[in-house]
This record gives sequence, C-alpha cells and structure tokens, in this order.
Amino acid sequence: MTQKLKVVFAGTSPFAAAALKAIQDAGFIVPLVLTQPDRLAGRGMKYRALAVKQYALEAGLALIQPSSLHVESRFSEEASAAIEYVRATPHDVMVVAAYGLLLPQTVLDLAPYGCINIHASLLPRWRGAAPIQRAIEAGDAETGITLMQMDAGLDTGPILRRAAVPIHAIDTTATLTQTLTALGAQQIVDALKTLQKNGALPCMPQSAQGVCYAPKISTEEAVIDWRRSADALARQIRAFDPMPGVHTMLAGMPIKLWAAEPVMAETSSACPGEMIEVTPHGVAIACGAGALRVTQWQRPGGKRMATQPFISGFPLHAGQRFT
Repeated sequence: MTQKLKVVFAGTSPFAAAALKAIQDAGFIVPLVLTQPDRLAGRGMKYRALAVKQYALEAGLALIQPSSLHVESRFSEEASAAIEYVRATPHDVMVVAAYGLLLPQTVLDLAPYGCINIHASLLPRWRGAAPIQRAIEAGDAETGITLMQMDAGLDTGPILRRAAVPIHAIDTTATLTQTLTALGAQQIVDALKTLQKNGALPCMPQSAQGVCYAPKISTEEAVIDWRRSADALARQIRAFDPMPGVHTMLAGMPIKLWAAEPVMAETSSACPGEMIEVTPHGVAIACGAGALRVTQWQRPGGKRMATQPFISGFPLHAGQRFT
C-alpha cells in the first residue's frame, strides 16, 4: 500500500481554501497549515479570520499565522519560531496557494519534495500578485493554472503542470476566479497523486519568451480615464470586479461602474466622458475611441443597481460629463 503524502499547506484566500479542502478530501495528510494573520475588516473594523484559517479550524488542522517567514525582518523572532515549527513537522511536500507572504530559501528547502505553488496564470505570462485581473484587463483569450516548483524568484520556478481555460467576453475577475479555483484544486490533487505514485513529477524550465508581470492593482488605477478606448475601459471594469471596482466623478460625487460594453455610436462632437444617450437600458458615454454603454452603477453608500432604478433616483441626461 502506498504511504499517504504528508502535505504542509500555506495559503490565505478562498482560492487557497478550495485547494486545501480538495487535498484533504483526496485523503492526503495535512499536518500543518500556514496562513496570514487575521485582518481588520467590516464596518466595525474587527479582526476577522480569512478563508484558509476558517477551513483549518473547522477541519481541526494544526495552524500557525506568522507575520513573516524572513528572519531578517522586524518579525525575526516570530519568523524563526515558525520556521522551526515547520521543520519539526514531518512532511513530504509543501503546497502554496495565494499565501501572500514570500518564502525564503530556508523554507523552500525543508520538504523532501520541495514546494509546489498553484498559480492562476499560464506562466511565464502574468507572474506576480494579480494575474487574473491583468489577464482580463489585457484582453487575453485564455488563462489557466500553472503548478510550479518554487524557487527564490518571483514565480520563476520550473513548471510541473499547466491547464488552460478560455476567458469569455463576459468574464469578470469574480467569475474567472471561480473557474480557476476549481481548476487549481483539481490540478494539485492530480499532481499529488502522481507524486505519491511515482515519487517525482516531470518538470520543465519556464520559457524566457512571453514573460510579463501582474502587479497589484493600485488605487490610482481604479479611476476611469475616459480618454482611453471603450474596449479598454470595458475590460478594466470587468477586471476590477469585485475589487477594487472602478469609479468616475460626476458633479463631485464618485460613481462606481460595474458593467459596461462597447457600442457603436456617433462621438465626433462629444468630449471623452460625455453622455451621448441615456435610456433605461444603459447610458452611452463617449471615450477616447468609441463609446461605452454602462448598465450597472453604484452611488456612495448604495448597492449595485441596473440603469433604470439608478437613473430613477439619480437622473442623468445627454450632455452631462463624467470627469
């Protein structure tokens, strides 16, 4: 009988929690989970456990929450204690998914089979923190899951497995994350089964061609620039849904835009950001190239709503201009 792999897991988000659950459901032993410290959240700004911690507690798994794993950081004592805890925990492989903390080489070298990262892009495209958002924003036709043998670089390690999915014209970061969450969980379980059976996983170095980076979304990027094309703005709106959302200003008030599509419209006499048609089904707005019909809105403190109920309480008319 093949001995079950012992898997130390490091992750934080719902994407990671789904992978952790799939690993445990498949019968692998999870002797330890690492996740980030609780964060302040909600209107009351209270500390809240994130998805991986919630699952680990429900499943009765051992859990640690170091602020850092780098002994050179200001959390040096905490990092040293966490590393020693992992070192003292018998395990065969470490799986990392959307953890949010950098792992030093000391940690990468602890497991006999090393560390496997579940990354939500087709590496080497979109290395970094926001691969799903950047793929939608760039207009990529497809993305996927890459399992990578981690090294000290930023998503530079050898590729163990890749699986692609199309990016549909209506996909948002929310919907595409759901697809990739399920795919990532399936891929890591399949890989661990192969590793358990064969004692190794085939790998290949990443290509030097097609490398690009996916930096975190900045607050400055969440502001609509109407001088851009309608196509680019439609992708940006989908890419930034659900976080952080994009907004524009009207009469000094920030308005969030949640759904939009490029449309054919006469814009030669309109300035970028100017409303050229207002109907209950959407508002066409001139852009640097083409026009954008916005169909879902949100005022400060309000909920997302379609155009008809939005303009019933907040009238708009052709000629008004967003800034």
